[in-house]
Amino acid sequence: MEDRLRVQRGGSGDAVVLLLHGLGATGDVWQGVHEQLADGPCRWITPDLPGHGGSAPLERYTFGHMAAALAELIEDHEHVVVLGHSLGGVLGLTLASGWFGNSVDRACGLGIKVAWSAAELSGAKAYAERPNKLYMGRSEAAERYLKVSGLGGLVDIEDSRVDYGLVGTPDGWRLACDPRTFAVGRPDVPGLLAASQAEAVLAVGEHDQMCSPEQVREVDENATVLPGLGHNAHVEDPGAMVKLISDLLS
Repeated sequence: MEDRLRVQRGGSGDAVVLLLHGLGATGDVWQGVHEQLADGPCRWITPDLPGHGGSAPLERYTFGHMAAALAELIEDHEHVVVLGHSLGGVLGLTLASGWFGNSVDRACGLGIKVAWSAAELSGAKAYAERPNKLYMGRSEAAERYLKVSGLGGLVDIEDSRVDYGLVGTPDGWRLACDPRTFAVGRPDVPGLLAASQAEAVLAVGEHDQMCSPEQVREVDENATVLPGLGHNAHVEDPGAMVKLISDLLS
């Protein structure tokens, strides 16, 4: 499966951190973290999730299917920690279960939405059933990508981090993300924490509008709250993520 994934690698050191982005985004959202990890203390592996960016789609999207597609990236590494955002956080916890034969030492789920309404689940299912819209210009498509990925106001439409979120065609531009990924459903975060064979923790931005610290601490009373940050804390403050990674490695 690895040859079907767009994967970025870098850093140095014995330990490996797997960085997993959220729904609708690409691995490029970790660019600021990549830059700060260039000289260690670990190597990093950052894929585009299946059906996102430059990675191939899956026939079916479940947390298990997506985690299985990522497992090959870390199977040959002895010391692995996973830091995943939102959907990526769920997949990180899924990998930490050991169900896929790999060994994860520690996993942190950042900004995982733990409380879902029926309307939210219905809306996600409806979005998944619609084909990607075609836009005449890149700018219009980029604005839509930033909205869908939650990066609006954080990343400019001309930023290189937008590039793999879009696909140019002879007829126009569309989002790269397979809309069917939005039907992956509600994660059982308490169940995943209980099933984890690794040390698993949650983290959340103090001002996260998708999942409040109060909601997250109902699931994990020891969850880390990141002061002054919102849902995309890894984009807002890469340095805070490097500290979080250092804590996971210690």
